[in-house]
Amino acid sequence: MTASLMDGKALAERVRAEVKDEVAALGTPVGLATVLVGDNPASHVYVRSKRNACAEAGIESLHHELPEDASEDALLALVEELNADQRVTGILVQLPLPEQIDEARVIRSIAPVKDVDGFHPVNAGFLLQGTPTLLPATPAGIMEILAAHDVSLKGARAVVVGRSNIVGKPISLLLLAEHATVTMCHSRTVDLPSVTRQADVLVAAVGKADAVTAGMIRPGATVVDVGINRVGEKLVGDVSPDAAEVAGKLTPVPGGVGPMTIAALLRNTVKAARYQAGVLAFPGA
Repeated sequence: MTASLMDGKALAERVRAEVKDEVAALGTPVGLATVLVGDNPASHVYVRSKRNACAEAGIESLHHELPEDASEDALLALVEELNADQRVTGILVQLPLPEQIDEARVIRSIAPVKDVDGFHPVNAGFLLQGTPTLLPATPAGIMEILAAHDVSLKGARAVVVGRSNIVGKPISLLLLAEHATVTMCHSRTVDLPSVTRQADVLVAAVGKADAVTAGMIRPGATVVDVGINRVGEKLVGDVSPDAAEVAGKLTPVPGGVGPMTIAALLRNTVKAARYQAGVLAFPGA
Protein backbone atom coordinates (compact mmCIF):
# COMPACT_ATOMS: atom_id res chain seq x y z
CA MET A 1 0.00 0.00 0.00
CA THR A 2 1.15 3.51 -0.80
CA ALA A 3 -0.77 6.40 0.68
CA SER A 4 -2.69 8.79 -1.53
CA LEU A 5 -1.24 12.26 -0.98
CA MET A 6 -3.65 15.03 0.00
CA ASP A 7 -2.29 17.97 -1.97
CA GLY A 8 -2.70 21.16 0.05
CA LYS A 9 -0.87 23.28 -2.49
CA ALA A 10 -3.38 22.81 -5.31
CA LEU A 11 -6.30 23.30 -2.94
CA ALA A 12 -4.73 26.47 -1.55
CA GLU A 13 -4.41 27.92 -5.05
CA ARG A 14 -8.15 27.44 -5.56
CA VAL A 15 -8.97 29.00 -2.20
CA ARG A 16 -6.70 31.98 -2.86
CA ALA A 17 -8.43 32.56 -6.21
CA GLU A 18 -11.80 32.47 -4.42
CA VAL A 19 -10.53 34.97 -1.82
CA LYS A 20 -9.36 37.32 -4.57
CA ASP A 21 -12.86 37.30 -6.05
CA GLU A 22 -14.38 37.85 -2.58
CA VAL A 23 -12.12 40.84 -1.93
CA ALA A 24 -13.12 42.39 -5.26
CA ALA A 25 -16.82 41.75 -4.60
CA LEU A 26 -16.72 43.22 -1.09
CA GLY A 27 -16.19 46.71 -2.45
CA THR A 28 -14.42 48.03 0.64
CA PRO A 29 -10.69 48.01 1.37
CA VAL A 30 -9.26 44.93 3.09
CA GLY A 31 -6.00 45.40 4.98
CA LEU A 32 -3.89 42.96 6.98
CA ALA A 33 -1.42 44.41 9.49
CA THR A 34 1.49 42.08 10.22
CA VAL A 35 3.70 42.72 13.24
CA LEU A 36 7.15 41.19 13.56
CA VAL A 37 9.23 41.57 16.71
CA GLY A 38 12.91 40.66 16.52
CA ASP A 39 15.01 38.83 13.96
CA ASN A 40 13.77 35.24 14.04
CA PRO A 41 14.64 33.99 10.52
CA ALA A 42 11.70 31.59 10.34
CA SER A 43 9.30 34.35 11.39
CA HIS A 44 10.64 36.60 8.63
CA VAL A 45 9.98 33.84 6.09
CA TYR A 46 6.45 33.22 7.38
CA VAL A 47 5.53 36.91 7.39
CA ARG A 48 6.95 37.45 3.91
CA SER A 49 4.90 34.55 2.52
CA LYS A 50 1.74 35.94 4.16
CA ARG A 51 2.37 39.41 2.75
CA ASN A 52 2.97 38.01 -0.74
CA ALA A 53 -0.27 36.04 -0.51
CA CYS A 54 -2.12 39.20 0.51
CA ALA A 55 -0.76 41.10 -2.49
CA GLU A 56 -1.94 38.37 -4.87
CA ALA A 57 -5.43 38.44 -3.33
CA GLY A 58 -5.82 42.22 -3.46
CA ILE A 59 -5.43 42.63 0.30
CA GLU A 60 -3.35 45.61 1.41
CA SER A 61 -0.35 44.55 3.50
CA LEU A 62 0.54 46.93 6.33
CA HIS A 63 3.76 45.69 7.89
CA HIS A 64 5.35 46.78 11.17
CA GLU A 65 8.65 45.68 12.71
CA LEU A 66 9.94 46.17 16.24
CA PRO A 67 13.46 45.37 17.51
CA GLU A 68 14.27 42.22 19.49
CA ASP A 69 14.51 44.23 22.71
CA ALA A 70 11.18 46.01 22.23
CA SER A 71 9.15 46.34 25.41
CA GLU A 72 5.77 44.76 25.96
CA ASP A 73 4.29 48.24 26.39
CA ALA A 74 5.63 49.30 22.99
CA LEU A 75 4.02 46.32 21.31
CA LEU A 76 0.72 46.83 23.14
CA ALA A 77 0.72 50.50 22.08
CA LEU A 78 1.20 49.45 18.44
CA VAL A 79 -1.65 46.94 18.66
CA GLU A 80 -3.88 49.65 20.14
CA GLU A 81 -3.10 51.89 17.16
CA LEU A 82 -3.92 49.08 14.73
CA ASN A 83 -7.19 48.33 16.54
CA ALA A 84 -8.22 51.94 15.92
CA ASP A 85 -6.95 52.15 12.31
CA GLN A 86 -9.85 51.76 9.87
CA ARG A 87 -7.47 50.71 7.08
CA VAL A 88 -6.63 47.62 9.13
CA THR A 89 -9.30 44.93 9.00
CA GLY A 90 -7.03 42.16 10.31
CA ILE A 91 -4.12 42.06 12.76
CA LEU A 92 -1.50 39.31 12.91
CA VAL A 93 1.27 39.43 15.52
CA GLN A 94 3.79 36.81 14.44
CA LEU A 95 4.66 34.29 17.16
CA PRO A 96 6.87 33.44 18.96
CA LEU A 97 7.62 36.73 20.70
CA PRO A 98 10.81 37.57 22.65
CA GLU A 99 10.82 36.34 26.23
CA GLN A 100 10.25 39.79 27.79
CA ILE A 101 6.79 39.94 26.19
CA ASP A 102 3.73 38.08 27.51
CA GLU A 103 2.23 36.46 24.39
CA ALA A 104 -1.13 35.81 26.04
CA ARG A 105 -1.49 39.47 27.03
CA VAL A 106 -0.68 40.61 23.50
CA ILE A 107 -3.21 38.19 22.00
CA ARG A 108 -5.88 39.48 24.39
CA SER A 109 -5.11 43.07 23.35
CA ILE A 110 -6.11 42.48 19.72
CA ALA A 111 -9.69 43.44 18.92
CA PRO A 112 -11.56 40.11 18.54
CA VAL A 113 -13.14 41.27 15.28
CA LYS A 114 -9.63 41.86 13.83
CA ASP A 115 -8.08 38.69 15.28
CA VAL A 116 -7.38 36.85 12.03
CA ASP A 117 -5.24 34.26 13.86
CA GLY A 118 -8.33 33.24 15.82
CA PHE A 119 -6.38 33.07 19.09
CA HIS A 120 -8.27 35.67 21.15
CA PRO A 121 -10.23 34.12 24.07
CA VAL A 122 -13.46 35.56 22.62
CA ASN A 123 -13.00 33.74 19.32
CA ALA A 124 -11.75 30.60 21.11
CA GLY A 125 -14.89 30.73 23.25
CA PHE A 126 -17.20 30.96 20.26
CA LEU A 127 -15.46 27.90 18.78
CA LEU A 128 -15.92 26.01 22.05
CA GLN A 129 -19.63 26.82 22.04
CA GLY A 130 -20.05 25.61 18.47
CA THR A 131 -20.59 29.04 16.91
CA PRO A 132 -17.19 29.70 15.27
CA THR A 133 -16.20 33.18 14.19
CA LEU A 134 -12.54 33.60 13.17
CA LEU A 135 -10.87 30.18 13.32
CA PRO A 136 -7.17 29.46 13.84
CA ALA A 137 -5.83 29.14 10.31
CA THR A 138 -4.06 25.78 10.54
CA PRO A 139 -7.06 23.85 11.93
CA ALA A 140 -9.35 25.59 9.44
CA GLY A 141 -7.02 24.59 6.62
CA ILE A 142 -6.92 20.99 7.83
CA MET A 143 -10.71 20.77 7.78
CA GLU A 144 -10.77 22.05 4.18
CA ILE A 145 -8.19 19.44 3.17
CA LEU A 146 -10.22 16.63 4.74
CA ALA A 147 -13.42 17.85 3.07
CA ALA A 148 -11.76 18.23 -0.33
CA HIS A 149 -10.49 14.64 -0.16
CA ASP A 150 -13.82 13.18 0.94
CA VAL A 151 -12.61 12.02 4.34
CA SER A 152 -15.69 10.89 6.25
CA LEU A 153 -15.67 12.22 9.83
CA LYS A 154 -19.13 11.33 11.10
CA GLY A 155 -18.60 8.54 13.62
CA ALA A 156 -14.89 8.29 12.77
CA ARG A 157 -12.30 7.77 15.49
CA ALA A 158 -10.01 10.80 15.40
CA VAL A 159 -6.80 11.06 17.40
CA VAL A 160 -4.97 14.38 17.78
CA VAL A 161 -1.37 14.27 19.00
CA GLY A 162 -0.58 17.66 20.52
CA ARG A 163 -2.65 19.96 22.74
CA SER A 164 -1.58 23.48 21.75
CA ASN A 165 -4.02 26.38 21.64
CA ILE A 166 -2.91 26.99 18.05
CA VAL A 167 -3.59 23.55 16.56
CA GLY A 168 -4.34 20.67 18.93
CA LYS A 169 -7.25 22.06 20.93
CA PRO A 170 -9.06 23.85 18.08
CA ILE A 171 -8.73 20.98 15.58
CA SER A 172 -10.17 18.64 18.23
CA LEU A 173 -13.22 20.90 18.57
CA LEU A 174 -13.66 21.17 14.80
CA LEU A 175 -13.47 17.38 14.39
CA LEU A 176 -15.95 16.97 17.25
CA ALA A 177 -18.32 19.41 15.51
CA GLU A 178 -18.27 17.07 12.51
CA HIS A 179 -19.35 14.20 14.78
CA ALA A 180 -16.00 12.44 15.05
CA THR A 181 -15.13 10.69 18.31
CA VAL A 182 -12.01 12.58 19.37
CA THR A 183 -9.09 11.58 21.58
CA MET A 184 -6.41 14.16 22.38
CA CYS A 185 -2.93 12.88 23.19
CA HIS A 186 0.12 14.66 24.57
CA SER A 187 3.50 14.15 26.23
CA ARG A 188 1.91 12.48 29.28
CA THR A 189 -0.19 9.99 27.30
CA VAL A 190 0.54 6.43 28.41
CA ASP A 191 1.33 4.00 25.57
CA LEU A 192 0.75 6.52 22.79
CA PRO A 193 1.09 3.98 19.93
CA SER A 194 -1.81 1.90 21.27
CA VAL A 195 -4.01 5.00 21.11
CA THR A 196 -2.90 6.27 17.70
CA ARG A 197 -3.38 2.83 16.14
CA GLN A 198 -7.11 3.13 16.85
CA ALA A 199 -7.46 6.25 14.71
CA ASP A 200 -9.36 6.47 11.45
CA VAL A 201 -8.05 10.04 11.25
CA LEU A 202 -4.73 10.89 12.91
CA VAL A 203 -3.50 14.49 13.29
CA ALA A 204 0.16 14.92 14.30
CA ALA A 205 0.93 18.39 15.68
CA VAL A 206 3.84 18.19 18.11
CA GLY A 207 6.71 19.89 16.27
CA LYS A 208 9.10 16.94 16.43
CA ALA A 209 10.45 14.95 13.50
CA ASP A 210 9.43 11.26 13.44
CA ALA A 211 7.08 11.72 16.40
CA VAL A 212 4.66 9.41 14.58
CA THR A 213 6.06 6.30 12.91
CA ALA A 214 4.48 3.71 10.63
CA GLY A 215 3.98 1.34 13.55
CA MET A 216 1.74 3.90 15.24
CA ILE A 217 -0.72 4.08 12.32
CA ARG A 218 -3.70 1.85 11.61
CA PRO A 219 -3.47 0.54 8.03
CA GLY A 220 -5.56 2.68 5.73
CA ALA A 221 -5.94 5.58 8.16
CA THR A 222 -5.97 9.22 7.09
CA VAL A 223 -2.91 11.00 8.48
CA VAL A 224 -2.55 14.79 8.71
CA ASP A 225 1.02 15.94 9.30
CA VAL A 226 1.06 19.45 10.75
CA GLY A 227 4.75 19.57 11.67
CA ILE A 228 7.42 21.57 9.87
CA ASN A 229 10.86 20.65 11.21
CA ARG A 230 14.27 21.35 9.76
CA VAL A 231 16.57 18.34 9.74
CA GLY A 232 19.86 19.32 8.14
CA GLU A 233 18.90 20.98 4.87
CA LYS A 234 15.52 19.27 4.63
CA LEU A 235 12.06 20.25 5.83
CA VAL A 236 10.25 17.28 7.35
CA GLY A 237 7.03 16.79 9.24
CA ASP A 238 6.12 15.09 12.50
CA VAL A 239 5.31 11.86 10.66
CA SER A 240 8.12 9.58 9.49
CA PRO A 241 8.41 8.87 5.75
CA ASP A 242 7.59 5.18 6.17
CA ALA A 243 4.05 6.19 7.14
CA ALA A 244 3.26 6.36 3.43
CA GLU A 245 3.50 2.55 3.34
CA VAL A 246 0.70 2.16 5.89
CA ALA A 247 -1.62 5.18 5.69
CA GLY A 248 -4.49 5.39 3.22
CA LYS A 249 -4.27 9.17 2.83
CA LEU A 250 -1.46 11.46 3.93
CA THR A 251 -0.60 15.16 3.77
CA PRO A 252 2.91 15.75 2.39
CA VAL A 253 5.51 18.03 3.98
CA PRO A 254 6.04 20.47 2.43
CA GLY A 255 2.96 21.03 0.27
CA GLY A 256 0.23 19.82 2.61
CA VAL A 257 -1.05 21.74 5.60
CA GLY A 258 1.33 24.72 5.19
CA PRO A 259 -0.17 26.22 2.00
CA MET A 260 -3.68 25.78 3.36
CA THR A 261 -2.76 27.61 6.57
CA ILE A 262 -1.96 30.74 4.56
CA ALA A 263 -5.08 30.30 2.41
CA ALA A 264 -7.23 30.01 5.55
CA LEU A 265 -5.60 33.13 6.96
CA LEU A 266 -6.68 35.02 3.83
CA ARG A 267 -10.22 33.69 4.27
CA ASN A 268 -10.20 35.00 7.83
CA THR A 269 -8.97 38.40 6.69
CA VAL A 270 -11.90 38.77 4.29
CA LYS A 271 -14.34 37.49 6.91
CA ALA A 272 -13.00 40.03 9.42
CA ALA A 273 -13.52 42.77 6.83
CA ARG A 274 -17.10 41.60 6.35
CA TYR A 275 -17.72 41.85 10.08
CA GLN A 276 -16.37 45.40 10.14
CA ALA A 277 -18.33 46.42 7.03
CA GLY A 278 -21.55 45.15 8.59
CA VAL A 279 -22.02 42.45 5.94
CA LEU A 280 -21.80 39.85 8.73
CA ALA A 281 -22.83 40.39 12.34
CA PHE A 282 -20.06 39.64 14.83
CA PRO A 283 -21.64 37.82 17.80
CA GLY A 284 -21.83 39.93 20.91
CA ALA A 285 -20.83 43.12 19.09
